[in-house]
Amino acid sequence: MKLEIGNFHVRDIQFGDKLSFLNGVLTIQKEEALSLIREDERITEAELYIVKPGDEVRLCPVKEAIEPRCRLDGKGVFPGYTSPLRPAGDGVLHALKNCSVLVVGRHWGGFQDGIIDMSGPGQKHTYFGQLNNIVLVADTNEEFEKREQQKKNDALRRAGHKLAEYIASCVKELQPEARDVYETTPITKRKKEINDLPSVVAVLQPQSHLEAMGYNTLFYGWDMNHYLPSLVEPQEILDGALVSGSFMPCSTKWSTYDFQNFPILRKLMEEDGKDYNFLGVILSNLNVAMDQKERAIQLLVKQAVQLGADFALVTEEGYGNPDADYVGAIAALETAGVKVVGVANECTGRDGASQPLVTLDDKIVAMVSTGNVSELLEFPPMKTVLGELDALKRDGNSGGWEFDEKLGSSVREDGSILMEDNGLFCGDQTVGWSKKTMKDF
Repeated sequence: MKLEIGNFHVRDIQFGDKLSFLNGVLTIQKEEALSLIREDERITEAELYIVKPGDEVRLCPVKEAIEPRCRLDGKGVFPGYTSPLRPAGDGVLHALKNCSVLVVGRHWGGFQDGIIDMSGPGQKHTYFGQLNNIVLVADTNEEFEKREQQKKNDALRRAGHKLAEYIASCVKELQPEARDVYETTPITKRKKEINDLPSVVAVLQPQSHLEAMGYNTLFYGWDMNHYLPSLVEPQEILDGALVSGSFMPCSTKWSTYDFQNFPILRKLMEEDGKDYNFLGVILSNLNVAMDQKERAIQLLVKQAVQLGADFALVTEEGYGNPDADYVGAIAALETAGVKVVGVANECTGRDGASQPLVTLDDKIVAMVSTGNVSELLEFPPMKTVLGELDALKRDGNSGGWEFDEKLGSSVREDGSILMEDNGLFCGDQTVGWSKKTMKDF
């Protein structure tokens, strides 16, 4: 399986008369793009903005991020979701790098929606604060969920994916600046010198533990609550097979952009055949009931053992209830003789003194921490807010609150905010973006 990604580095974005890409400048025909969005009758209002690193802009509530891409064979970027099914992970696609499409609610947010700052002390806390972004701010007629803490955000998320594909169409016929090629050989067909290397498998646990449909991560358009662990090629994930769901404390969620660029998987593929033999990805799910958790754990461990994995890298989307799936998988893999490195955030409380994961096991011996979701953060006001800042305090954002006896409200009268790390959009970056370091005090 061979996936080739042609990269076009976006140095600037502007609105103009025609959708185009020239000399690093992406030009978007605004009204044409908005007309495309408004084809969905659920969209009641929509506007496009351009924000760049250093702009004094705060985005809230952010619901989704997507990298603009198109495939040269004319097939859809997200099979089973925005287009008919196709095998992902093979072929040629073009990607607009250093930019993303961000989807922001015009009025209503929720548990799964977060904050992005494009400048100031908050900028470094999300990956998207460093990118040139096309921002869709929109609202829908989905009255049934506006005041719900947990929202499907279906119309808005689909609008973002559709917009990203449309924007990327301008580079379909162009020659990319650089190419990333990801090619794998079937496990039983690899050279002896590769098979003799220590073998590694990646175990990914995307958000999937809501039994109600429409909130969970999708795999080829299939709700992962109905999924059982299986071996997939890493190229499939990079090529749109996974689409982000709409439930998870925001700082720990994985956006579609994260799946498209998953740094951990890209690094494993780049080093494959040098120091280790990368066997592929065991894609698992997160469940609620203990028998469901145990079923998934048994299946993923069985597959790792059958593959002959010596080591596994395990990472989860989320914390709290999902920690039981995560820790259970690590402990079971270690018991089966597969050595594990885990990547996760922690929930150690505002004082840092609480238990880092809901459940722990002494078999966890190697962990990479991406930070404390309960860390208190204070950010100054911004000149411009795209969306509605009151959503941080009003709508059940996982890092904000309406009122606290000691701390007051998350949103102050001058526009400054006090919040937990929880409310940052994909802020803990457990897919491998994180640049946080550990310090001793």
